[in-house]
Amino acid sequence: MNTESRLRTILAAGFAAVLCSACATGKTAPEMTHDGLQLVPNSKMERVWIKPGEDFSQYSMIGVLDCYVAFKKGWQLNHPDLRRSDMNQVRSWLATGFRTILTQKLIRNSYPIATAPGKNVLLVRPALIDLEITAPDTQSDPSSMTFTASAGSVTLYVELYDSESSEILARAVDRRQVNHIGGVEVTSFSTNSDDARRLLDHWAELLVSEINRAHGKTGD
Repeated sequence: MNTESRLRTILAAGFAAVLCSACATGKTAPEMTHDGLQLVPNSKMERVWIKPGEDFSQYSMIGVLDCYVAFKKGWQLNHPDLRRSDMNQVRSWLATGFRTILTQKLIRNSYPIATAPGKNVLLVRPALIDLEITAPDTQSDPSSMTFTASAGSVTLYVELYDSESSEILARAVDRRQVNHIGGVEVTSFSTNSDDARRLLDHWAELLVSEINRAHGKTGD
């Protein structure tokens, strides 16, 4: 097994816990989670919890795990023309895109990217869940045009782990609607992709900002 595969398999916990924890994005989000993480006030993201007293400065490298992507349950029933292969393509595009963008921003912020666990390695496990696309374009009928004000909505769920012990150190949840710039416009694969890319870039920026804050870096 290569080192990257070791990073992917080091955390064996299923995403049933992810989906349950994501429910805490409501108005009654707990000050303290079941696993001992404390709510961070004035976060740029919707909800951020961190292990109290944790010294994140000990982590000089960051490993980024594959991004998990899940559509909202029942969403496909409203889009019967969309094939499973189309959905898999969307999942792959979003997962690859977010990991690439996040990795680039971490490098720009002077965080070396780890390819194996270590005592100075912080693991980032991202997930994009409850994905809803307002008007998916299968490109089956080029003459058909759909006008929307939003490309859809999705929730970012991220957990930070110590790479050696697999102890969870932080969690962030943020749900966003992907709005078109300038209001209502024709929805197509191209516009949906552009809108989604902007959101992924924004989320990566916010996440790096939170990591900087945990590290005690100023100016973010």
